[in-house]
Amino acid sequence: MNASNFEWPVDKKPLYSLLSIRLRGLIDGIPHQISNLANASALLGDALRNINWVGFYLMKEGRLVLGPFQGKPACIEIEIGKGVCGTAVLKDQVMLVKDVHQFPGHIACDSASNSEIVIPLHKGDEIVGVLDIDSPLLARFDEDDAAGLTRFAQILETVFNN
Repeated sequence: MNASNFEWPVDKKPLYSLLSIRLRGLIDGIPHQISNLANASALLGDALRNINWVGFYLMKEGRLVLGPFQGKPACIEIEIGKGVCGTAVLKDQVMLVKDVHQFPGHIACDSASNSEIVIPLHKGDEIVGVLDIDSPLLARFDEDDAAGLTRFAQILETVFNN
């Protein structure tokens, strides 16, 4: 990923600020949830360095189902409480996993993934999906990523709440 002609900031605070501005511009006034999520995954795939998968899983009939993404083919369904994504839903919290091989029950869709971050998406108090990002690097994600991606997710939540 990240074959952009645009030079994204390396420092995380300006990077996530710019991503939030760009996301708002992409989704403002656009009522199409899947299209907005597709553009959001493409935006993150273009801007974030050292990632190999970025996308969304959406809640359907009590489980997570694959939504728009960038990267290799992925698992289609994930049970709540299973893997990093299912655990993020069960606990309703950001999951920042520095080494997925040390995470009990990790679901390995891409054997190249070594670290992962998952951010729950809400409609009111209900979890409607997750933003999931994988990296081939160990410890790729940190608290700055968690904060920036949580703000990004909060902007996206407006597409569920309208």
